[in-house]
Amino acid sequence: MKKKIMTILLSMSILFAPLPVWAYSSEIIVGGDNIGIHIDSKGILVIGFYKVNGSYTKASPEIEVGDRILKVGKNEVTSIEDLTKEIEKNLQNNNVKLTIERKNQTINVDLPLTNVDGVYKTGLYVKDGISGIGTLTYIDPETKIFGTLGHEIVESNSNTRIEVKTGSIFDSEISKIIKSTDGKVGEKNAKLNYEKIFGNITKNTLYGVFGNYTNEIPNGKKFTVAKPDEIKLGKASIYTVLSNNKVEEYEINIIKINKNNEIKNITFEIIDEKLLKETGGVIQGMSGSPIIQEDKIIGAVTHAIVDNVSNGYGIFITTMLEEGEKN
Repeated sequence: MKKKIMTILLSMSILFAPLPVWAYSSEIIVGGDNIGIHIDSKGILVIGFYKVNGSYTKASPEIEVGDRILKVGKNEVTSIEDLTKEIEKNLQNNNVKLTIERKNQTINVDLPLTNVDGVYKTGLYVKDGISGIGTLTYIDPETKIFGTLGHEIVESNSNTRIEVKTGSIFDSEISKIIKSTDGKVGEKNAKLNYEKIFGNITKNTLYGVFGNYTNEIPNGKKFTVAKPDEIKLGKASIYTVLSNNKVEEYEINIIKINKNNEIKNITFEIIDEKLLKETGGVIQGMSGSPIIQEDKIIGAVTHAIVDNVSNGYGIFITTMLEEGEKN
């Protein structure tokens, strides 16, 4: 009899395990502003290989595209300038020892170098950071956490997510729109003002880019956060910038809601004639544009549908808010 009681108690403790409680506000400041984004990578990312003396040496069979160089010898490297200096200091018999990270594992490898006219060549293409533009989705006025993009930033050559060492969002101004056409997604071009920083980036995840808003919080209208069950098919709108720094509202129509996909939760079509005339459809740089329905924020634009660029996908805003809260 005692054994049965113990089994029941154990089962009940599992059934009533505490659920996470999110601290995000029920009302948040909606963005729509065009922003510059810069991330300094954790480690130096290997993005490819180049020919030395007419052939690809691939530097070392132990090094792969997507690896992150963390150390040369015993010294950490955080920039390409660091990497160059440390290779010169640690070079022995045309070889240096590297510590790299691959798929969350730390590995020690040897990197052979080739002397070409007195200059040592690694055979590696590397990158220590990435810059671009996007659209600010929200600022939580209580926690000062911001979210943007609604998807991860990856380095295009290696298709590797950029791990954040440091990063920032800052002022930018749209200079040109390249229209989308079916089969080819257009883009926003912008002038970047690295000096006017709005916030610090702390993480780059599948669900967006997040950090702490350090500038003065805008005194804009707050929108109620809608849960996924509140979202309806039909009319909605997006907030985005097409010229200079002016945020404008454009009509869309929600045609599908998918709770089973991680980020492609909302399928929509642009029905705003002005937006279609200006952009041809969803364009790069529009990622993060807030989606509003019945005076509530429901999500953010994430992707164009390449074969039908007047249509796109969005992520639930609650997914972004929950991700922004995580340590």
